[in-house]
Amino acid sequence: MTEQGSALVDPLISSPAMQAVFSDRARVQRMLDFAVALVRAQAAIGMVPTLAIDPVANAARAEHFDFALLSKAALASGNMAEPLMQALAAHVAKGDSKAAGYVNWGASNQDILDTALALDLKAAIEVLIGDLGRAIDSFMTLAGRHRRTPTPARVRLQHGLPIPFGLKLAGYAAALARSRDRLRRLRREGLVLQLGGSVGTLAALKDRGIEIADRLSALLDLAAPELPWLTHRDRLAEVAAAFGILAATCGKIACDLSLLMQTEVSEALCKVKPDKGPRILSERDPKEASVALAAATMAPHLVATILAASVQEHEGALGGWEAERLAFPPLALATSGATHSIAEMAERLEIDAERARSNVEHTRGVIMAEAMSTALAAKTSKEEARRIVEEAVAKAVSTKRELQDVLIEDHRVSTHFSIGEIAKLLEPMASQGVAHTLFDRFVGLQGRAAKRSNP
Repeated sequence: MTEQGSALVDPLISSPAMQAVFSDRARVQRMLDFAVALVRAQAAIGMVPTLAIDPVANAARAEHFDFALLSKAALASGNMAEPLMQALAAHVAKGDSKAAGYVNWGASNQDILDTALALDLKAAIEVLIGDLGRAIDSFMTLAGRHRRTPTPARVRLQHGLPIPFGLKLAGYAAALARSRDRLRRLRREGLVLQLGGSVGTLAALKDRGIEIADRLSALLDLAAPELPWLTHRDRLAEVAAAFGILAATCGKIACDLSLLMQTEVSEALCKVKPDKGPRILSERDPKEASVALAAATMAPHLVATILAASVQEHEGALGGWEAERLAFPPLALATSGATHSIAEMAERLEIDAERARSNVEHTRGVIMAEAMSTALAAKTSKEEARRIVEEAVAKAVSTKRELQDVLIEDHRVSTHFSIGEIAKLLEPMASQGVAHTLFDRFVGLQGRAAKRSNP
């Protein structure tokens, strides 16, 4: 009955926990859980006999069913819910033929599949939040350790002014924290029960439909929507977009870290686990980064499929519904691969502070040209300062000399600044703006957010 997935391919691009979420057994069990919860909700208001609960609950276990036969039957019916409910009713009938008649009474196949998908995605979000917590905590710990370690900012892959390495790492934590907040909100608000019957009126449940829906929501721990949402897929589209954003964020971080691990840069490395063999080359080989980058490449196309599938006809879709269900598992798997890989990298990441400082000094002071130009502009004019510093930079580069020495020799500069003042202006950590204030503010915000989420 597998809609997506491969025992050979999935482990290369997804986390083990997410593979378990989207295993055939787990997904079938969630559909069966819906059937059991429906009987319990109906029995609670006297619509079906209470004695029907146990026969259905005892039969509704995934191990009782042949997935290969279900898959073949699904080809004929067009979905998995119909043959599964038929098989469940048949299994219940072996012990209680009367109870079998109450299996999936008043609900549609779409009710089962949409609610099961909401449960799938809720479990998927739990997995992602777990890995996000690991990554955020690790980046924040490392950021605190390196809040005063200078590293070149890189603009268009060229050196900009130096920045604290800690601020760069905190930026990764901040972006991941935004995704975590987004997913927490969607887990609470975006994943809701579907119970509408064939056209969204719950006609088969007479005037008790809303009461049953409310009880079913409580049993499955899913929010009750204001209306059945048969062909209104905006909530699912938002979840898909959140997955895509998270994958992209992980891809950006992986891109940065892989560049920092380049031989010529060597500012970062990932410690090798003791059982993973030789260390020297492995620590500079960004294997996890490749997974995150691959996932970030795949995710946008899967998100686009789900967005396109949101255009559905009237009260029952033709094609879009199926495309959506096929696209979500690989999207969740790829997003988990990206998030898990970044969490693994973050936990084993080490920063070579000495090499970072060496890279700051690589341009012989040219990295601080902007700071020098700003200071000189206050003494002359913006255009004049820019011209003087550009000429000094060109001379320093062509002669392979320190920018400081070239500036000291230039009377247009020495007229306004002493040797000590020039040296101070060219000190890599002298032009940090409010970097440390920003860092402290973010740490404070994270602390307050943690208290709100864990009262």
